[in-house]
Amino acid sequence: MTDKITDPVALWQKMIGEMEKGFNSFATKAMETPEFSQAMNRAGGVAAGAQRQFGDLMEKYLLSMNLPSREQMTGIAERLQSIEGQLGEIKSMLSQMSAASSGSQIGAAPRPPRTKRPPPDSGEPK
Repeated sequence: MTDKITDPVALWQKMIGEMEKGFNSFATKAMETPEFSQAMNRAGGVAAGAQRQFGDLMEKYLLSMNLPSREQMTGIAERLQSIEGQLGEIKSMLSQMSAASSGSQIGAAPRPPRTKRPPPDSGEPK
């Protein structure tokens, strides 16, 4: 049976555990300082500014390539969704009207078949 003191794996685990505890306490103390908070705010502001500049640059690039931007595509998608909703409402109304008209014609006399009419004379000399 191996002894815990001479077991290299146990020593390694203990050493890593102690290092983690030390690093965690150091990081906790560092994060409590106002300087750390200010540095993080500055870094976030720089990242937001860079992202905004990249977005503007990408929009200009897409405009020069005659392609729609993300905003324009979102607008198109919203309008298309609205049109699809309106078409659904129209379809529903038409099916209701069709059902109502077929129900009222049940007792009515059948309609005579349509006959073909000759095309109207255009009046041009032949």
